Amino acid sequence: MDPTPPDLPALPRPLPALRHDSARRRRVDLRAVVALAAPLFLNSGIQAVLNLTDTWFLGRISTDAIAAVGGVYWFVIVLILLFGGVAIAVQTLVAQAYGAGDRLGVAQTVWSGLWVVLATSPLFVLAGLAGGWLLAPVQLPPAVETLALDFWFPRVAGAMGGVALWCITSFFNGIGRTGVTLALMVLVGVTNAVLNQVLALGLGFGVAGVAWATTTAQVVGFIAGLWIFLGPRVRREFASHRCWRPRWVPMGRALALGLPMGLLPAADLIATGCFQLMMVELGSVAGAATQITIMMTSIAYMPAIGIASAGTTLVAQSIGAGDRDWARRVGNTAIGLTVAYMGLISLVLALAGPWSMPLFVNPADADAAAVVQTAALLIWLGAAYQVFDGLNLGCGFALRGAGDVRVPALLTVLLSWLGFLPLVHMLAFAPGAGWVPGLPQFGLGALGGWIGLLAYVAVLGSMMAWRWRSGAWRRIELR
Repeated sequence: MDPTPPDLPALPRPLPALRHDSARRRRVDLRAVVALAAPLFLNSGIQAVLNLTDTWFLGRISTDAIAAVGGVYWFVIVLILLFGGVAIAVQTLVAQAYGAGDRLGVAQTVWSGLWVVLATSPLFVLAGLAGGWLLAPVQLPPAVETLALDFWFPRVAGAMGGVALWCITSFFNGIGRTGVTLALMVLVGVTNAVLNQVLALGLGFGVAGVAWATTTAQVVGFIAGLWIFLGPRVRREFASHRCWRPRWVPMGRALALGLPMGLLPAADLIATGCFQLMMVELGSVAGAATQITIMMTSIAYMPAIGIASAGTTLVAQSIGAGDRDWARRVGNTAIGLTVAYMGLISLVLALAGPWSMPLFVNPADADAAAVVQTAALLIWLGAAYQVFDGLNLGCGFALRGAGDVRVPALLTVLLSWLGFLPLVHMLAFAPGAGWVPGLPQFGLGALGGWIGLLAYVAVLGSMMAWRWRSGAWRRIELR
């Protein structure tokens, strides 16, 4: 470990998204917020397109292929979050350092995140190899399980490339250069689409080809991002080429913040993964309809993450600059924009459901009509839950910018496991079916499962709003 990083003078920064009206009163500059959020909005929209692209290619394979990936998709993301939560922390730490004018601290944070990713890379490989053991308790139908395992290893074992890319994009997001993140994700999206066609269909790798396409595309994005990070402009501003050696203190800081940051969405997604597995256990129709509905609603969800992520940067930069009152104001703005966007787009998606759902099934499949009919109903519940999820995302990401992640993570774990999953089990399964004997069961099928999902997100979003409004985050110090 090199204890003597190079000197780099501090460079004070103005408050983000600040303007003064004619009376010299401070106002949130919505144009500045939109300028920061727009590339992240488009970037997250590209991720939604990636999900839809993968779903489209899976639909060309079979309904079982869609159900298989739907059954394990969230568990894959959970492992990435648990092992790679440090990449989330990079954005907060970079933004606070940037707001404080600590240019050296900015670059050190990025390298610290990358070193932690390298140290945890064996965990990704081991988890990929343990796919059969990890999925055995789920008891998927044999045909679906085989396809799920085909997807599992290349997606999980190669996920460290995606987390490394995440560290790089968190740097650009944290300093407000979100256009670079957008350019990198466009590259990833184009590469993924081409490789899907070549690997999944052209070479006949099927479900495994879809996973390898995503993994390879993310590695390509990381290499391109690292090249920019080490380029002349970033070297000149942040000495990014001079502080690459591992250092314990910033690595420990990133890890300490990243673990609960990863746990919060991971706990939510574990519950969502169990929810999808319950839908798959109801049958391929319920499983495929649920997967398609989730991928459709990601058109609202993924871009909203971009807006909420801008809130993380705005709050963190304001705190770094020493103005927590301003952090509250810009955080409220980001929360409002997130909720408004998700509500509007979800309504449009629900209205378009009968026309859009058939695009994601093979017309020759025997279950195609049933899948479309079920998904067209579920999309309305999905639209309602997206409104509350907008509140959850907006407040959660604002809290993330302040480093307030432990209490929200605990609340999410308790609510998801003690409320959401038992409720879905009771509503979805008929008496005598399901995983847990003795619970009252109402047999509402996929409809019941989605009612449970809506109730869970409504409560979770309300709890996150309460935490943000309480102001407890004002007492947290990360630097």
